[in-house]
Amino acid sequence: MVRPQSSAAGVLALLSEPEPALKEHALIALNALVPQFWAEISEQIELIESLYEGSELSKDAHDAAALLASKVYYYLGEYDEALSFALGAGTAFEAEGSNPLYTEYVETVISKAIDRYVSARAQEKTEGEGKIDPKLLIIIEGIFRKCIRDGEYKQAIGIALESRRFDVVSHVFETTKDVSLLTYTMEAVLDTGFSLSYRDQVLKFLLPLFPPPASESTHVQSLTRILVTLSSSSLTLPLLTSLVPGNKLLAYQFAFDLAEGGSQDFLEAIRNELPTDEGEDDVYATLRKILGGQESVKLFLEFLKRNNKTDMLILKHTKESLEPRSSIYHNALTLQNAFMHAGTTSDAFLRENLEWLGLASNWSKFTATAALGVIHKGHFQEGMNILGPYLPQANAGDSGIPGAQYSEGGALYALGLIHAGCGSGRSVEAYLRDALKNAAAEVVQHGAALGLGVAGMGGKSTESYDDLKQALFSSDSAIAGEAAGYAMGLIMLGTGNDETSDEMLTYAKETQHEKIIRGLAIGLAFTFYGRQEQADAMDPILRYGGVYTLALAYAGTANNVAVRKLLHIAVSDTSDDVRRAAVTSLAFLLFKNPSQVPRIVQLLSESYNPHVRCGATLALGIACAGTGLQDAIEILEPLTKDSVDFVRQGAFIALGMILVEQSEASSPSLSSTRALYQKIIADKHEDPMARFGAALGQGLIDAGGRNATISLSSRAGSKNTGAIVGMVLFCQFWYWYPLAHCAALAFEPTGIVGVDGELKAPKFDFISNARPSLFAYPQPTKAPKKETVTKVATAVLSTTAKVKAREKKKAAEEEAMETDDKVEKKKDADVEMKTDDAPAGKHGDVSPLSGSLSNLAEGATPEPKPKRKAEPAFETLSNFSRVVPAQLPYLTFPPDGRYQPVRAVSTATIPPKTSSKSVIAAVLATRQTGGGGILVVRDQRPEEPAEFIPFTTIVDPNAPAPAAAASDEPAAASSQPHISLDESAPEVGPPEPFEYPFDNDT
Repeated sequence: MVRPQSSAAGVLALLSEPEPALKEHALIALNALVPQFWAEISEQIELIESLYEGSELSKDAHDAAALLASKVYYYLGEYDEALSFALGAGTAFEAEGSNPLYTEYVETVISKAIDRYVSARAQEKTEGEGKIDPKLLIIIEGIFRKCIRDGEYKQAIGIALESRRFDVVSHVFETTKDVSLLTYTMEAVLDTGFSLSYRDQVLKFLLPLFPPPASESTHVQSLTRILVTLSSSSLTLPLLTSLVPGNKLLAYQFAFDLAEGGSQDFLEAIRNELPTDEGEDDVYATLRKILGGQESVKLFLEFLKRNNKTDMLILKHTKESLEPRSSIYHNALTLQNAFMHAGTTSDAFLRENLEWLGLASNWSKFTATAALGVIHKGHFQEGMNILGPYLPQANAGDSGIPGAQYSEGGALYALGLIHAGCGSGRSVEAYLRDALKNAAAEVVQHGAALGLGVAGMGGKSTESYDDLKQALFSSDSAIAGEAAGYAMGLIMLGTGNDETSDEMLTYAKETQHEKIIRGLAIGLAFTFYGRQEQADAMDPILRYGGVYTLALAYAGTANNVAVRKLLHIAVSDTSDDVRRAAVTSLAFLLFKNPSQVPRIVQLLSESYNPHVRCGATLALGIACAGTGLQDAIEILEPLTKDSVDFVRQGAFIALGMILVEQSEASSPSLSSTRALYQKIIADKHEDPMARFGAALGQGLIDAGGRNATISLSSRAGSKNTGAIVGMVLFCQFWYWYPLAHCAALAFEPTGIVGVDGELKAPKFDFISNARPSLFAYPQPTKAPKKETVTKVATAVLSTTAKVKAREKKKAAEEEAMETDDKVEKKKDADVEMKTDDAPAGKHGDVSPLSGSLSNLAEGATPEPKPKRKAEPAFETLSNFSRVVPAQLPYLTFPPDGRYQPVRAVSTATIPPKTSSKSVIAAVLATRQTGGGGILVVRDQRPEEPAEFIPFTTIVDPNAPAPAAAASDEPAAASSQPHISLDESAPEVGPPEPFEYPFDNDT
């Protein structure tokens, strides 16, 4: 038996021997003893270093001394020194890689080597100087070779991206020819904290590496995301035009995908630069039409109208529960109805409740009129006609109607909401600019400014910006100035323009109006949207706006530095508003990794400060919207019982966002949450703010007629700019309720909308390989049953009861005697078959079991117990059907089907299990990979006659403009019955007879 060594003193003594062979032996022996005796060995570190620096030892002994010193410094926690000596160890360090005792040591040193190499490469690129240690380069090259040899390609790409080694990325792709690795590289640089300039370098390097797209290519979405991020028409046009001669359908698909995520100026540049080739004029004309964005809007509008499943009983319950004369409750129901009917063009609830609508006054009237913009969002062809009765009339003067200015301002705001993201903002911008300049009341200016900002979002129109600036500077009105501040930032979204930002910041410092300061603060944040490090120099004096500036500049990147800054502000700032905003803003940084958010805000949700807790609720709701993430729900459920009303309000709103488009099969919390909403709204003793939050949550959970989700990512995986901006504005409802309408900018219709080469919608079917209940619509609410009036029992005297009891007992005994006689006679005749009857019940009653056996004896067939019908494992869906994001990976098109999509429906792959966890995994996977939406399909049998889906949208090209509408007959310009918002107006009669095309839709 070998005795364990208790000290390294004997071996250390050999280091002082004059014989080099003894020293070499000691160094090799000590390398194996370091884990056990490193503290004792560290006392001789100077001697070990001197042996390494000396020249008397052999090369192997020299390397052994360096390795020994590196290990000692590693155990001492001096990792930089450990790396320096490891670099001098040469082959001795490489040999340690296979020793399991030193795995942690080797990994730590390699990690430090990579960090030093990345730092040296960054210095070399930025400053143009700095030499990299050749020994360090040898280790790094060895790491690259090992990763490629072992198939760890993603690890090699990660190191290459950090160290700016594009040659390694090229080598990996040439070795593997795996396009998914290029997609991984793209996602790595887009979804992490790389600088803006370096990000663009990587994307421009990757773009030519992708193979030319073909039908059913899995990388079409990746190319779309790169082009949208770069926003360069010069890079987009060659790809788009190369598809026209041989694959025009794929070119149309690219155009639809670009229109969804691209900015207005980027799409306009592509449209203007598209060529006009002979023989392809029709194709380029179609491409221009698609890139305008209006075709997408019309298709989704048709989808939402066809599939509207709004539960009117929910709205009716809210209306009956909330006092309509209370401003907060009127706003609550207005917003709930707007969210539930967003984009459906159905204002049936408003027309059926004109008396309730007429109770709106002042700003409630403004909010109610603006709600028409949410309901008719995307109905740009009829927007002017729909809002004609409420818009300011030319040469009409003062109408004399009390509160008309609120309706006019709300209508201008609604006009902007209708045209948001439609690509038709230029024409409506001119109208809104004129309304802004000609407005006599600040309320009308407020609505015109908000409408102009939303309609012209990201358009970078200098004319619109100047008009808004003039309205701000000339009046110094708190009401008009706040809206102008928001709108100026929306127009200059993402420009990072120093001149405009200096103007806005200077005025914010000079004005005394808190509303204007807040509007300009958020406007500045919009200006630096997506600018990343360029926003770091922003003057942080407006701390509330600075928080949102940081969040929007790094939106979707999960930048660690930005996250740390927000967390520091959330726990240290002296202002409750700033702390709440900081926690909320975490959602805009982390929405691409929603599963991480519950862990990050867990402690914040338990803060002593209610504003921090409220911010945590909104952060969870926005970042985890549409995922049904149970971890987030478990944090929010206790907050619905919080002692502070606005914390409960935030929790109710957040639950609605998270559970939007969830089913009872996919989310176990859905039923309880819906029941909680109904309970809170009906509880007259509940705080108004909590009831307001429950109403908003009830509207969000059924957004868009139960056919829309909330997502800050586009289907291609890029940032959904409109949704991010809309959610930032929605968060300002804390100060101004009308801004809550902007949440509709984040509503994304969820369905398969297939069109052919002529942009018609053919009829076709596809398969969802999941049980139908998993993605089914919620069951409609059942009307409460009418209570039947029960007769009151007549009073009975005790003596009467005793007499009746004796008579009943006597009659029962006589009946029993007669029954015994009959049974005895049957027994003697032996007519009936004997059975093992169960014991008789009380008073000789025959038990149910004996009765059933008697029936069986008579030859009757027993009724079989109804069996529960097994649910099918798939379902067949048709074009224009709702398909929620989690359902996309389960979709397949039959190979023998007539119509096939030109690109993959979804690149996410989900295991064939349909549990709630797999559904959440599907949502998270689909968020990164995209899919669904508008699909261009190829007709496999063009010689056969085709059936198309008739569109219900009716466009009247001869409809008069609102300016031409007669002031005494305002309803004449509208294609729908006029809805009066004037509480002093004469009583309105019933609406004209009409037939709603989906009343009988099953």
